[in-house]
This record gives sequence, C-alpha cells and structure tokens, in this order.
Amino acid sequence: MPEEILNDISHRRFNVLRGSWVLVSPHRTKRPWQGQQEAPSKITLPDYDPNCYLCPGNKRAQGQENPKYEKPFVFVNDYSAVKEVQADYSPAEKDRSLSSLLLQAEPVTGKCYVITFSSHHNLTLADLAPSEILPIIETWTKIYTAHLSPSSPLAKLAGPTTLPPQGQKDHDVIRPNAQYRYMQIFENKGAAMGCSNPHPHGQVWTTTSLPEELSLELEQLKKYRREQGGLNLLEDYAKLESGKKERVIFENKSFIVVCPWWATWPFEVMIIARQHKRALVDFDDEERRELAAAIAEVTRCYDNLFETSFPYSMGIHQAPLEGTGVEIEASHFHIHFYPPLLRSATVRKFLVGYEILAEPQRDITPEQAAARLRNCAGELYRKKLATGSETRNVSNEGFANPKKR
Repeated sequence: MPEEILNDISHRRFNVLRGSWVLVSPHRTKRPWQGQQEAPSKITLPDYDPNCYLCPGNKRAQGQENPKYEKPFVFVNDYSAVKEVQADYSPAEKDRSLSSLLLQAEPVTGKCYVITFSSHHNLTLADLAPSEILPIIETWTKIYTAHLSPSSPLAKLAGPTTLPPQGQKDHDVIRPNAQYRYMQIFENKGAAMGCSNPHPHGQVWTTTSLPEELSLELEQLKKYRREQGGLNLLEDYAKLESGKKERVIFENKSFIVVCPWWATWPFEVMIIARQHKRALVDFDDEERRELAAAIAEVTRCYDNLFETSFPYSMGIHQAPLEGTGVEIEASHFHIHFYPPLLRSATVRKFLVGYEILAEPQRDITPEQAAARLRNCAGELYRKKLATGSETRNVSNEGFANPKKR
C-alpha cells in the first residue's frame, strides 16, 4: 500500500498522463450502506435475434444486408458522427474582432465503422476465450493499417496479416478518400453507457483532427520523453507498478493490467504494454495473443465483481495515423476501461456537482479496487449459474498460462 495515512485522509493524486488532479476521499467508504443488494443476473438474450441490425444475415437500418459472418464483421456506420464528404468551410481570417477571438470553429471530416465481435447475439467479451478475442484484435489492426499514412514510420511494419480487408466478403472497408489524423477504437458496453444494441460490437471513428483527450496525453508523453532523456512515461509506469504490485490485477510477459494511481472511476483499469509499443502494428503474434488474454481477464473480473454484465466504455490509445516523428515515437499503446458501477449492479457513480464544477473525486482507493478485482479472477460467474450444463474455462483457453498476481 502507499503511505498508510493516505488510506484515511482526503488527498489529491496527480494524473501524470493528463496533467490533471483527482480528489480521493477514502474515509467516505466507511459510511454505512443501506442500498439494495442484487442477486446474480443472467443474460437472457437469444443466440440470434431476427430483429437485431447486427446479427448475421439480417438487414441493417438503411436496408443493407449483413453477410452470414462467423468472424468479426466490419461495416461503415449507418449513422456516422462525421462525414467523409461535406460542404467546405474555411474559418474567417482573424481580424482581432471579438467573434474571431471567442467564436472559433474548424471543419472535421472522417469515417466511422462498426465491428461486430461475435456472430452470437448473447455473448460479450467476458464470455469469449482469448482465442476468440484474438480475431477482434487482428481486425482492429487491419483497420488501423488501412488508414495509416504511407509516410508514417509505422507503415513499414504493416505485414501481410495487417493488410486492409478490402474486397473480403466479411468486411465493408475500403481506403478512405483522405488521410485522417487519428483513429479511435472503442466499445460502449451496456445501456448505462449509451449502447443502443446488446449485440457484441465496438466502433472505430477516424477524424482529420487529433481529439482533445489524445492531445492532452500526447503532450504529457512528449514532455516526459523530452525531460527524461528519451525514456517513455508508460513504459516506466508499467515497470513501477509491476514492482509495487498493490494496484496490479493481472500481468503477463507483454502487458500489465492496473487500477491506475490517478483513476477517477471506482474500478477504472488500464492495460499497458510493458515495452515501448506505439500502436497495434508493433505487436507480433505472441503479443497479440497476450493482449487477448489481458482483455479476457479484465472483462471477466468486471462481470464477476457484482455478478452482472458489467457496463463500461473501453478505448485504445495509440500513435496517430499521421503525425510528426516526435508524436509517433512518444506514443505508447494502452487501453482505458471506464466503468460506472460503484457499489452494486445498479448503483453507479455520477460525475456531478463538485466533480464537473471543480475536479474529479473518488471514494474507494485504486489499491482497494485492484484488490477486489484480483479476487474476482477465475471462471465467469454465469457459467457457474448454468448448473447441470457443460461449461468450459475460458480464462486461458488455447494459450499458455499467464503470470497472474
């Protein structure tokens, strides 16, 4: 544990990845809880839903028919947040007027995709074995490669397994008509996170701009590399956490899973590459398998914690599709998991009041959260509920046993 006094006093922790602070109030966890306690929940969705826009063979909202896919299927989002083609807009030249100073805008174009994780309507990442998550990682890699700038040093790493899936029957991905700056790969799981369809799927948004959150992180990564003689912030942080152990949930040769020192959400988690890996294309086959194992472990621990299908927003942060050499080299591959649940399957944390007007705040410490998640490792609770039925342990199916804390 960190200095024992921090377990009992309110204090602030610095988020070195964003350059911001979070207020920690561990004494508030001693408040008596008289809220409801839920029984373990079962997923009652069918394996196939004829009314689902994402199930194999079904028609989507705008009439296109999905192939009868068995592996991850990619298509252009029918309701994209950004357009590839739109009316031109050029900001007026700055003339020192109040409008030019205070009312700024810039055009953004891009392309958005949907990725189905499984052909089965009633599964989530927590239900999948690492060997079943691996094709999802390979699909992410293909899409990233398809949009990577030819001038990027990362483009030289794009081997045969990461060529764009153009022309394949199970994908609707072609090269974009412009070079985009950044690609955000993410998943919103559960209605609590705004997910409109329970079929297991994620999204990919590509834009001509570098998003705000990525800009903040990249500035901190560049600053650390500049001030520490070329060292990498997250590589050093992974090494530090691996030695301390108190916030570690899982680790293998290539990745470490931690509740970060600066976490805002109660059970916030990061998957961090142990070595300096800039993007998906930096990984070899073994590293992709170990990433799949890490994702499987996180999502299974989440579901086991409150014995429910645990909601979260998950996203990959990696090198821009197009950027300077300094930006590319400072980037370090990591995945954020931001889950809202606090005390039970229905009691969630809200960022309200002080937290949106002043700075984020949390009660349970990251060390306490990590200990609880570590205790949730093992078989998925839903499989234990299926008494009398044949079950399988997906914790490391198809892979060598990882090193676990």
